[in-house]
Amino acid sequence: MANVLYEIGVEELPARFIDNAEMQLKNKTKQWLDELRISYHELVTFSTPRRLAVLIKDIAPEQTTVEEEVKGPSLKIAKDEDGNWTKAAVGFTKGQGKTTDDIYTKEIKGVSYIFLKKRIEGKRTIELLPEFKGIITSIQFNQNMRWGSESIRYARPIRWIVALYDEQVIPLTVSGVESSNVTYGHRFLGDKISLVNPSLYEEQLLKEFVVVQSKKRQQMILEGIRVLEEKENFKIAVDEELLEEVRNLVEYPTVFCGNFASDFLQLPSEVLITSMREHQRYFPVTSKDNQLLPYFIGVRNGDAYRLENVVKGNEKVLRARLTDAQFFYQEDQNESISFYLEKLKRVVFQDKLGTIADKVDRIVKISKVIANELKLDDTTRSQAIRAAQISKFDLMTNMVNEFTELQGIMGEKYAAYFGEDPLVAQAIREHYLPVHANDNLPQTVVGSLVSIADKLDTIIGCFAAGIIPSSSQDPYGLRRQGRGILKILKEQKWNITLDSLITLVQNVYEQSPVVPRVKEEINNQLDAFFNQRLLNLFKDSGLEQDVVQAVSKNKIGQLSYAFEKATVLSAKRNDSSFKPIEEALVRVINLAKNTNDNGQINEELFETESERLLFNKLEEVQPAFTKANEEHDAKGALNYLAELCDPINSFFDHNMVMANEEAIKKNRIALITQLSNLIQQYADLSVIEWKQHF
Repeated sequence: MANVLYEIGVEELPARFIDNAEMQLKNKTKQWLDELRISYHELVTFSTPRRLAVLIKDIAPEQTTVEEEVKGPSLKIAKDEDGNWTKAAVGFTKGQGKTTDDIYTKEIKGVSYIFLKKRIEGKRTIELLPEFKGIITSIQFNQNMRWGSESIRYARPIRWIVALYDEQVIPLTVSGVESSNVTYGHRFLGDKISLVNPSLYEEQLLKEFVVVQSKKRQQMILEGIRVLEEKENFKIAVDEELLEEVRNLVEYPTVFCGNFASDFLQLPSEVLITSMREHQRYFPVTSKDNQLLPYFIGVRNGDAYRLENVVKGNEKVLRARLTDAQFFYQEDQNESISFYLEKLKRVVFQDKLGTIADKVDRIVKISKVIANELKLDDTTRSQAIRAAQISKFDLMTNMVNEFTELQGIMGEKYAAYFGEDPLVAQAIREHYLPVHANDNLPQTVVGSLVSIADKLDTIIGCFAAGIIPSSSQDPYGLRRQGRGILKILKEQKWNITLDSLITLVQNVYEQSPVVPRVKEEINNQLDAFFNQRLLNLFKDSGLEQDVVQAVSKNKIGQLSYAFEKATVLSAKRNDSSFKPIEEALVRVINLAKNTNDNGQINEELFETESERLLFNKLEEVQPAFTKANEEHDAKGALNYLAELCDPINSFFDHNMVMANEEAIKKNRIALITQLSNLIQQYADLSVIEWKQHF
C-alpha cells in the first residue's frame, strides 16, 4: 500500500479562513475517493497560514472492481409480438457492452423489465490521482481574489503544489503552477524542502520550523501559557476563539510575556482587554482573584531566538495604543451626552432611513408603544424611554470611533459618569445584545425592551427600503438581529406576540418621513424571514420540525408558550399512553378540514346519548382549557383536551357524521368543527408524524 500527499502552498491565508478550508479539503477528498471506489486506511489533513495539505495513508493500488445491475426498458417494449428482441433492447445491450444473450428479466410493481449485469473493472489508482486538481479548485472561501493573468479565484495566490504517490510525483497543474515534491519551510527560519516520502511530511516540515497540525500548534501555545502561569504566579484567561485564531496566524508558535505601565489600569478593563485581544491578539493577564494585571501574553511566529527584542517591540506597539485610548477617554468625558446626540444628526444610518438621530427617534417611539402594550410601571417606562433616547450617543465618542467593539460598553461607562440612572446606563450596553449566536441576552426589562425596539426598527426599515438578506449578503446583520429578538421574547416571557410588535413598528414607520413599500408585500417577506429564524431556534432546542409546524401553523402567538407547547408535544410523541388521545383528536381535526362548516350546534337535533355526552364534555372542558391556555399552562391545557378522548371515540362508534338527514348531518359537522377549533387553539396535531415513533 502506498501513501499519497497533496499540499497547496499559498500566500498567507486569513486566519478565519483556515479551519473551514481544511474541513472542506477533508470532506471533499473523502467524497472523491469514495466516488472513485479507491479504498485507504486513513485520511489526515494539515493546515498553516501558508498551506493546506492532505495525507492519504495506505491507498489501494487500484479501484475496486464492481458488478452493477443495469435496468433497461420494460419487456413489453423490449420484445415485439413475435417474441423477438426489438431495436430498443439491442441498443440497450450494445450501450452496456453486452449482447441480448446476457439479458434477464425482473418484475417491479407488476411490470416486467429487462436487466443486464455489468462488470466495471477498476483502474490503477495512479492514473486517477491527477484528477485531484478539481478538489483544489473547488475549495470555497468567504472572499476570493485574482492575481496576475490567472482566471482562477482563490483566497490567496497559489505558489506551489506538492502531489506525491510515495516517491513518484503526480502530474497536475493549477493556475500555471505545476506539481512537484518541493515544499517550503517557515518563511524566515526554514528553507526549501524536497520531500522524500509522504509519510515523512510532518517530520521534514518540523525540521524547517513548521508545525503542520493546527491542534499541535494550539497545544504548544497552551503549554507555553501554563509554564508562564506557574512561573509568574498569575492567571491567563484563554479565550477559545482567540486561541483558534492565533494558532492559525503562526507556523511555529513561541509564547512570550510582555508588560505595560500600571497607570493604564485606570482605564476601564474593557478598553484594555479590547486593545490587547482585538487589535494585537494578546491574551490578558489577571491575578488569582481576577484583577487585571499590567501584563500581556503574545505568540511569536518563530523560535525563541532574541525573543526579548520581540517582547520590546510588542510592548512599544501596545503602549502607543493604550496612550491613545487614555487620551480619548479623558477627552470624551469633557463633553456631554447632549453634545454627542447633536452629532448623531450629521451621520447617515441608511440613505432611505435617514440619520442615526432619525433612527434614535424611531427607537424612542417604538419603546414607548411597547412599554404601553406591556403595561409597565411608570418608573420602568421612563427608564426605557431615556435609555432609548441616549442609546446611540457613544457612537460619536472618540473611544468608540477608535475601538468600535466597545459600542454600548462605553455608552454604559460614560452614561454612569454623566450621572444617568444605573439601569438606564446598563440598558445602553444591553440593547446591543445578543451580538452573536451564543452571546448573552439582556438581563433587565429596560435593556430587553430597547434591544427589541432597536432591532425591529432596523429589520422593518431595511425591508421597507428593499434591503433584504440574500443567501450571500446580509450587510446589516438582519438574520442575527431577528434571532436576537426571538430569543429575548422567549427569555422574557412577555405576553405579547411577534405579529403585534411588527404592527406597532410599522405604525411608527407610517408616521415617519420614510416611505415604506406596500405593507402586504413587506408582511409576507417578514413572515418568511421570522418563520425561518423560528424554525432554526426551535431546532437548536432539539424540537422536531413537524412539532414546530403544529404549534406555529395558526400563528406562533406568545413565543415562550409556543416553546412550552412544542416541548410537551415532542415528549408525547414518544409516550405510547398518549397514542389513543392523539388519534381521537387528530381524527376530529382531519374530519373538520373536509367539512368547512362553522354552523351553530342545536342540542334538540341530537339523536344519541353519545352526541349529548360529547357536547356536554365540550361545554365542560372549553372554559377550563381556555383558562389554562390564557395562563400559558401547556401541560394543563393539553390534559383538558385529553379528557375529550373517550367521548370522541364513543361519538364515532355510535354515530355517522354524514347522516342521510341534512339537518342532523350539519349539526354533527358543527359539533366536530367546534371541537377542532378548540384543539387547534393549542396546535394542529394532524401535522405531527406520530406513527414513526410507535
